[in-house]
Amino acid sequence: MQARLLPLVILAILFLVPDVAWAQGCAMCKAVVENGETGVFGGHQKVGEGLNTGILYLMAVPYVLLFLLFRKRIVSFVKEMSSAQG
Repeated sequence: MQARLLPLVILAILFLVPDVAWAQGCAMCKAVVENGETGVFGGHQKVGEGLNTGILYLMAVPYVLLFLLFRKRIVSFVKEMSSAQG
């Protein structure tokens, strides 16, 4: 039952995450936002409000995936290092 419940919980969490969290960003967008208070079209815009958060999400995803793929090796390595003498 737990194996069937886990995908449903993950799917529910994905649907409950606000759309701002799914926004993507790049270095060029960040540079444009940080250049000045005026927006791209000359007026004051809220383009960069969630830009840094989006960049952090994009940076975190590969590390989370690598941890999920190699968690057994990581845990065994940590146990080996904690039991090492010297």
